[in-house]
Amino acid sequence: MSVVLAKTSPMKATVLNSAIQASSAAPTVTKEKAKQTTRQAYPDYKVIVLNDDFNTFQHVAETLVKYIPHMTPDQAWKLTNQIHHEGQATVWVGPLEQAELYHSQLIRAGLTMAPLEKA
Repeated sequence: MSVVLAKTSPMKATVLNSAIQASSAAPTVTKEKAKQTTRQAYPDYKVIVLNDDFNTFQHVAETLVKYIPHMTPDQAWKLTNQIHHEGQATVWVGPLEQAELYHSQLIRAGLTMAPLEKA
């Protein structure tokens, strides 16, 4: 906001442009809006196993069954083939804390892992 002052005498100043009512143009927040909260779900994360040249199909499938909850041997073999033919497979998707656990367990078992990423 600019205010132009004109000198009328040595000790007086007069306001020539009076746009001082700009404070009333500020947005107002109603009480109903202020009390509303928007809940957002935490994002899921993907656990991705990468293909490598040193883990056997048997080891990858057994490791998936051992560490990924509710993984059946048939699902593990399908994912192992996907890893081999496509270069990677998402083996689990869910909350970050669990994803970190499964990711670290698979790394300790010797599998080659991609970094966790949001689903």
